[in-house]
Amino acid sequence: MKFQIQRDRLVNGVNDVMKAVSSRTTIPILTGIKIMAHEEGVTLTGSDSDISIESFIPKEEDGKEIVNIQQAGGIVLQAKFFEGIVKKLPMDTVEIEVHSHLQTVIRSGKSEFNLNGLDVTEYPHLPQIEEDSVLKIETNLLKTIIRQTVFAVSTSETRPILTGVNWHIENGELNCVATDSHRLAMRKAPISGGNGDKSEAVIPGKSLNELNKILEDTSDELEIVITENQVLFKAKHVLFFSRLLEGNYPDTSRLVPAESKTSLTIGGKEFLQAIDRASLLAREERNNVVRLSISEEGGVEISSNTPEIGKVVEEIQRKSTDGEALNISFSAKYMMDALKVFEGAETNIQFTGAMRPFVLRTTSDDTILQLITPVRTY
Repeated sequence: MKFQIQRDRLVNGVNDVMKAVSSRTTIPILTGIKIMAHEEGVTLTGSDSDISIESFIPKEEDGKEIVNIQQAGGIVLQAKFFEGIVKKLPMDTVEIEVHSHLQTVIRSGKSEFNLNGLDVTEYPHLPQIEEDSVLKIETNLLKTIIRQTVFAVSTSETRPILTGVNWHIENGELNCVATDSHRLAMRKAPISGGNGDKSEAVIPGKSLNELNKILEDTSDELEIVITENQVLFKAKHVLFFSRLLEGNYPDTSRLVPAESKTSLTIGGKEFLQAIDRASLLAREERNNVVRLSISEEGGVEISSNTPEIGKVVEEIQRKSTDGEALNISFSAKYMMDALKVFEGAETNIQFTGAMRPFVLRTTSDDTILQLITPVRTY
């Protein structure tokens, strides 16, 4: 194998596939990056057997040559060292050549590295996915959906299914739900393609976070293929495979209350800043609890009290309040996470009592919903 390649394109490709490479794998060859040079260009692959990422660098793009293949072939190189080398090479062009006994030479300008390679035939094959039903969604929209839901997945392995986001697709609508049993994030969005069948998949939160880092901000459509135990995301030059979580996701539709006793409409940005200030004195080990009080007259107050530190009270300007008076306590972190999703939009909060979960929505968009369980403080 021998080829020359633009260094910046190689660095970008390596950055993408490194997100799937783990140093803690039980399969030694997976600590490496698979490099294949072929007629169309160069393909890089990284995998930890849960996530696999393939990045393709074409021979030319927009009339410019990116890769010059002199001899096709393949090699697996230790990811940690290969990544470090390509990022620090001196010139804009890199030459990679494999000699006998898998000795690999990496040259750029007057710099030359020799790395011991591994046999490419021993690298596990990527999952084979039948593409009989392909879904399509705008890349920007998918990135937004991930950002608005994935933060609410559970980080505890006691219920592994909750470490993923549940995707439900029916009648051209994608409904994504994440919950750690203390809070819930939901986002609905249109999705095209598919064969019309209803489908459901629980995608690990870790996979979606890594996918979000790789995807570019673009309005281009992205293709998604869901099978029984894998999902494949196909972007312009990147294939991203992830295993799905096994098991049944809990029915979360029953968690969202149908009616409310108290309603509060408030500026999202101002409310977020007030919660942030109140949480400054809230003790970490008590999950930084903040108290919200709505008086009979409709006045709104945020407070936090930690006996050994002090207390904070702030009156909040509200757009409107409706219904019964209320005193409720909740995690400041959960509330701030939820409000950040709304990006400062005017927010409506529906309460059904001091110990019942409450629901947040923006007044302008009913496709996003956040639910938070209050904290008992006595």
